[in-house]
Amino acid sequence: MRFLVDHNLSPVVAQHLRDAGHDAVHTGDVDLATAEDIEILLVARKEARVIISADTDFGTLLASQRTDDPSLLLIRLRSPRRAVELADLLLANLDTVAADLASGAIVVVEDERLRIRRLPI
Repeated sequence: MRFLVDHNLSPVVAQHLRDAGHDAVHTGDVDLATAEDIEILLVARKEARVIISADTDFGTLLASQRTDDPSLLLIRLRSPRRAVELADLLLANLDTVAADLASGAIVVVEDERLRIRRLPI
């Protein structure tokens, strides 16, 4: 799977996903560290990447555009996790949500559950 990890998450998350065999880049690695959310969304759409972020603004943007891409993995954890732990959590749940992400969805990763909302909203 192809991922674009937002700047509000550590580049270690992208590296850990790459180590697991995924095509993952961090916004800081592709000159998007200071980009507006809309620009990140457009790059993710153009490159067919799933955005991974803790920024709820992406959900708002996707809803306002009423499109079915790009998909979003939204991190909403009550307690902070180290980057490797977060990446492990994502990898542990990826098989469960892969089909949803491939067809267009917002997947909210919470401490005790996953919420899936199909796009468009």
